[in-house]
Amino acid sequence: MLPFLIFVAAFLGGPLYVVVHGAFTTESNQLTLSNFQQVFSQPQYTQALKNSLILALWTAAGPALFGLWFAAAVVSGNPRGLLRRVVSSASGVLAYFAGLPLAFVWIATIGPLGVVTVLLKDLFGFNLTDHFSFSSIAGVGLAYFYFQIPLMIIFISPAIEGLRPEWDEAARNLGASRLQYLRLVVFPVLAPSVIGATLMLFGSAFSAFATALALDGGTLVIVPGRINLALSNNVLPGQDRIAMALGAEMIGVVLIVMIGYWLVQRRAGRWLVK
Repeated sequence: MLPFLIFVAAFLGGPLYVVVHGAFTTESNQLTLSNFQQVFSQPQYTQALKNSLILALWTAAGPALFGLWFAAAVVSGNPRGLLRRVVSSASGVLAYFAGLPLAFVWIATIGPLGVVTVLLKDLFGFNLTDHFSFSSIAGVGLAYFYFQIPLMIIFISPAIEGLRPEWDEAARNLGASRLQYLRLVVFPVLAPSVIGATLMLFGSAFSAFATALALDGGTLVIVPGRINLALSNNVLPGQDRIAMALGAEMIGVVLIVMIGYWLVQRRAGRWLVK
């Protein structure tokens, strides 16, 4: 465990200390709360937090529903079938297909000169750019679906596979209908895992940055974008401390998500006890 602990301390503990220390100190290394006062009082930062939460919420709920449905359809099929292997492999690849590659694909598809945009305009006279912008919250959020849905499939598939056939048989023997089995057995068993997976998707979308930056050039008002702008600002002094306060704010949100995930996973783990 020693090499692993050294690695965690160097690459996670060190940066975490720098961010938290910088958030609570001034340039002269004095303790202060002024950085957080600006973060929670200035409209540009409060709006960034609001937009990030909205973006993370709907790009977690939507992929959670689609991913759950898709994973249930695949798991219920042949465990050694081609579809199962293809979906498992594709999910492992697409879950990490984010950042600049995803932004390039998105722009090349529905950008102002994208393939779909040009085809719709030439064939039907419909100008997609007049009704949709891929640099808006909706456009960035739809791009997030490309890696959020595969993540949901990866997270929830083991829980669906853990549903024991004897539970279905016992419910049928007791006279339960299919709907009753789903409502009284499947949903309570899967609920903690679904909630936990959705929380992980929320954390993933809340902290994502490269895709949004490549799509809108940093104009979208979200917390990661404000951090990037504050760190690259060479005009106003003390902006690096504001960036660290924003980073500490993100750490707090992610910490809440991880605590919630840990609690629901404890609940889900009860069903794994023989």
